Amino acid sequence: MHSIAANGAHIPALGLGTWTLKGAECTDLVAEALNSGYRHVDTATSYDNEDAVGAGIRVSGVPRDDIFLTTKIWHTDLAPRDFRRSTEASLKRLGVDHVDLLLIHWPNPNVPLADTVGALNEARAKGLARHIGVSNFPTALLAEAIRLSDAPLAVDQVEYHPYLDQSKVHAACRTAGMAMVSYCPLHRGGDLLSERPVVDAAKAHGKTVGQIVLRWHVQQEGVVAIPRTTKKARLKENLDIFNFALSGDEMKAISAFARPGSRLCDFRFSPKWD
Repeated sequence: MHSIAANGAHIPALGLGTWTLKGAECTDLVAEALNSGYRHVDTATSYDNEDAVGAGIRVSGVPRDDIFLTTKIWHTDLAPRDFRRSTEASLKRLGVDHVDLLLIHWPNPNVPLADTVGALNEARAKGLARHIGVSNFPTALLAEAIRLSDAPLAVDQVEYHPYLDQSKVHAACRTAGMAMVSYCPLHRGGDLLSERPVVDAAKAHGKTVGQIVLRWHVQQEGVVAIPRTTKKARLKENLDIFNFALSGDEMKAISAFARPGSRLCDFRFSPKWD
């Protein structure tokens, strides 16, 4: 699978998002995804499924070293002592001695960013994470995190789909040598998958509408997509996006969907977005 080079990390361009997946269903989907060819799995402490994700990795039989595994520390655990405790608890639940990527899940203005970035670097220095990064950081906070970090940050994981313009964050990531990882890349389906340019491109390339949108993501420089699915049949479909390319006009037509008010994940604790 195509991978993205990001400040020393080599991140498979398509990963399995596991938000909302729980228990045996999560374990089965992770194992099925890995046996289908996925090599990138994304979880978080707040998903309450790290034990199931770890079980899926073990059941799959795919060597741990072949898998790029990400987890994230919740915004209530960003003080250094809490960060260390949360990281160690995540590794224990996952049944691994390190993750490939450890992220600050959301910024927390009540905890000094310098303290949290210090704890993030400490986790890397101790070998608990091979690479480090952030999630849901707008450009001003991202610049501050980059400035404060001893080690280079590998990614900023953000909500991204054709309805949401993330060009500022994307540009900041590229300038810093980072990848931008798209969560909710399909905007949870719905209207996006019936937009005329998506439907037309699917017909032109003999692909599904979902494959067209995922291709739109990975065809952008330094962008990784982590779609979540509950359907095993969708796993192989999602992977089958590296044998064709959208034209420049098709890319532009899909990018033109961006509009205000289309953010799916916006909470009371969210930062001030770009």
